[in-house]
Amino acid sequence: MINFNGKITDPSDQLINNRGFLYGDGVFETLIIFNNKILFWEDHYFRLMSSMRIIRLDIPDNYTPEFFKENIIKTHNNISQTGNSRIRVNIYRSSPGKYKPENNIPSFIISCESINYNTYKLNEGIYEVDLYKDYYLDNQLISSIKSNNKVLNVVASIYASENGFDNCILLNKDKLVAEFMNSNFFLIKDGKIYTPSLKSGCLNGVIRKNLIKILASNSFEIFEQDISTFDVSQSDEVFGTNVAQGIFSVTKFRKKDYSCGKTKKIINMLNDYISLD
Repeated sequence: MINFNGKITDPSDQLINNRGFLYGDGVFETLIIFNNKILFWEDHYFRLMSSMRIIRLDIPDNYTPEFFKENIIKTHNNISQTGNSRIRVNIYRSSPGKYKPENNIPSFIISCESINYNTYKLNEGIYEVDLYKDYYLDNQLISSIKSNNKVLNVVASIYASENGFDNCILLNKDKLVAEFMNSNFFLIKDGKIYTPSLKSGCLNGVIRKNLIKILASNSFEIFEQDISTFDVSQSDEVFGTNVAQGIFSVTKFRKKDYSCGKTKKIINMLNDYISLD
């Protein structure tokens, strides 16, 4: 029995030995389904398996791409009213024990939210961002995976909300740009495109990976390198990428206002790439 908000009740199956809940001992993927098709499925699957290996979770033989795809689509078909949805796959170590687990056997939970769009659209109006400097990302391998340890991102989003910002730029311990609180970071300067390297501590984002490939194939100069906060203030355009939004355009950072002409072209290239995939 457990006490849940003052009521003595039986614990749910999803909480018994759920180390993702108890210790943040788990990983997750956010996916988008457009027109009953999972976007970038192979990239998501292999990132999920890689994340499991990094945190030393066993990978059962039945955790194949076909197995997860079947279960994702089954969940989607039961919930989505539009053929489009946002999916979250959580995999956690389901073992007794304290910090030291008794085994590394995983369990998974798939949740689904119906959405009413089937193409990416660039945001309109003012989108203002600032730096978040209360805490810094560690620039090491484990920072590049989607683990359940996202407290920094949560408190950064609260800071943004309390101060009237739409997003915040997260810095690593070297005080260099890593990512936005919910997406990868890109800037455009003199026609060239820059994004922090994976060594910055940024998430190894699926849209980030594919957009770099799309930009290179369309003759854009794209550089993965260190980016300072001064670089941000001197850029012409700034945008973020994640699988839920595709691309969003920043219009203001402190005293700097940005245009979005090239960003509009880039989101069109992303949509074209998705339609051909």
